[in-house]
Amino acid sequence: MSGINYVLDEKGKRIAVQIDLKKYGDLWEDFYDFLVAEKRKDEPRESLSEVKAILSTKGKLDA
Repeated sequence: MSGINYVLDEKGKRIAVQIDLKKYGDLWEDFYDFLVAEKRKDEPRESLSEVKAILSTKGKLDA
């Protein structure tokens, strides 16, 4: 596939991939966003009301 290059180890096994960002930049952004979301999926979460209260307390939210 044009714009895709595999990096191989000494045994010829694919260990990484290089992509042409001019050609596949939008796809890379989607892939990267997925990786970040996957990494953070088990992090604690705050509700919208909790975030609003925190921002309001810090004076960063107009009530």
